[in-house]
Amino acid sequence: MQKLISIVLPHVKAIMAPKKVTIVGSGNWGSAIARIVGQTTKQNPNDFDPHVRMWVFEEMVDGKKLSEIINTQHENVKYLPGKKLPENVVAVTDLVESCDGSDILIFVVPHQFVPKICSQLVGKVKTDATAISLIKGMPDMPYSGEFVASPRSGLAVHKSSGIRLISEEIQEILNIDVAVLMGANLAPEVANDNFCEATIGTKKKKENGALLKELFHTDNFRINVVEDSHTVELCGALKNIVACAAGFTDGLGYGDNTKAAVIRLGLMETTKFVEHFYPGSNLQTFFESCGIADLITTCYGGRNRKVCEAFVKTGKTIAEIEKELLNGQSAQGPLTAEEVYLMLENNNVVDKFPLFASVHKICKGEMPPTAMIDNLRNHPAHL
Repeated sequence: MQKLISIVLPHVKAIMAPKKVTIVGSGNWGSAIARIVGQTTKQNPNDFDPHVRMWVFEEMVDGKKLSEIINTQHENVKYLPGKKLPENVVAVTDLVESCDGSDILIFVVPHQFVPKICSQLVGKVKTDATAISLIKGMPDMPYSGEFVASPRSGLAVHKSSGIRLISEEIQEILNIDVAVLMGANLAPEVANDNFCEATIGTKKKKENGALLKELFHTDNFRINVVEDSHTVELCGALKNIVACAAGFTDGLGYGDNTKAAVIRLGLMETTKFVEHFYPGSNLQTFFESCGIADLITTCYGGRNRKVCEAFVKTGKTIAEIEKELLNGQSAQGPLTAEEVYLMLENNNVVDKFPLFASVHKICKGEMPPTAMIDNLRNHPAHL
């Protein structure tokens, strides 16, 4: 009996011990989430270790190290100026050290850095750890031979079925369970504690849904958990294409009626796309924050809309406008549209997705922005 206790007890303690949390990333969105996670871990010490590590890619700001500024002033002065971070959130510049022993890894970095970051963590994270991706994008390059390398960033195309998602990329490299969090969450508004919602998608809702909800759920950041994780994640990526179309209409001087049509048709194409490449999605998921709410927010206030409006008005390239307006960030919509178009071509279904196709062709200079409206006039939804 004593021997059995000695074997079982360590496992019981491990299960009951407060979960250690690491935030992998410290940009605008990562810092906004750190404000929430720092708060919830302190409020729930039985479930979470209140010491939250945040991996920071070291930079110099006005002659000082960004990590030292965060740890002394408790503010990310470069990416989220004017907003205090909880003092229990500690900046760590060594990636492996920041994740050592953590039970929950919150990934909130630009999607193009995911392969490099995850490759450094192989064999360095707990085998029973859970990752949750807050990354709204699609992988640049495939990790396994099952995927065809795409010419630009935005999407990896599967040889037979379709696409690979960021969550699948993390899971494949680290061999751990991965959930996703998506929603109508513009980082500055989240940082201002404005009321909003988000959706967590996990294939293990019974096992970890309640814990993940507790980690992010606050009075002003309301969480709903669903098992339809692929739909949650795809909504987060595809809405950026629709936002580009909304930006084109703004640049052309159209009003809210036209934008409403773009949003509706974009939502229809999103649902058809998800069902085509990930059959079995739950229609209800599109009415979660990750779906229609995020789509509306991005079409009115996101960077993709902003860039594409300027693209029409100035005649400059997408790259030139990004450099002028986004302070080192990029608009994911044009990149995602390119890879989605490639996949639609490979599957001979371009005609079923005229909005997605138009965005790609306009961004590539193959079609004038005014032609998008003509394409939408003949949309399959109207036939």
